[in-house]
Amino acid sequence: MGKGHKDKVAVITGAANGIGQAFAKRLAEDGVHIVIADVAPADDTIKHVQMAGRQALACKCDVTSENSVATMAADVQKKFGRCDILINCAGIFPQKSFEDMSFEEWRRVLSINLDSCFLVSSALVPGMKQRGWGRIVNMASSTLGSVVTGFVHYVASKGGIVGFTRALASELGPHGITVNAIAPGLTRSPGTLARAPRAGLASMDEEFAQVAQMQAIKRGEVPEDLVGTVSYLTSDDAAFITGQTLNVDGGRVRT
Repeated sequence: MGKGHKDKVAVITGAANGIGQAFAKRLAEDGVHIVIADVAPADDTIKHVQMAGRQALACKCDVTSENSVATMAADVQKKFGRCDILINCAGIFPQKSFEDMSFEEWRRVLSINLDSCFLVSSALVPGMKQRGWGRIVNMASSTLGSVVTGFVHYVASKGGIVGFTRALASELGPHGITVNAIAPGLTRSPGTLARAPRAGLASMDEEFAQVAQMQAIKRGEVPEDLVGTVSYLTSDDAAFITGQTLNVDGGRVRT
């Protein structure tokens, strides 16, 4: 069990599956009660949380809608009375060349990936400030430090998250709230497996193999590779770490 985790309450966006679900499972094992904020059904995540002996609440939440986020925050307050930990994990990563990209496609990625961090944090930070304790973890991407094409909107949104993390950490530090980001590499999840591989590659398996050869640790990344980092950053042991972005990508980005 993580230090200081017992009976804390975590809101995790995008936790119905993939990386968000892996975070929910690990934090539940650490002793944290879990709120799943997602538009997708969360029955599987709820089952895992309850098997770990923790309470689970699924909120059907559109993280791009201020009203939907406000409703979710009210539901969290009603059931648990607080949110101690926020993991902004919801995100999409469609592939499209810049010249073929419409403004609507640009705005959709920025809205889901970046605007959601603002909306959900805005709804939950006041309670953290009132209690003088909080942990916020945002999901960035190691694509910021590597060569990647076809994802201008995605990389721009993740760059915004890094800036958002640094700036918000400065404002919330005096209130006992830390704000950090995790930057994964290409991670084997339902979302990545569902999309087409990059141009010139026959399959996503081939893309994973190609990326693995660029890493210091030469195997594909899976959601479980990220859970120890989120457990640490949300614990009491990380009380003096804030405004940081940690690459967890097998050493693809080495700076």
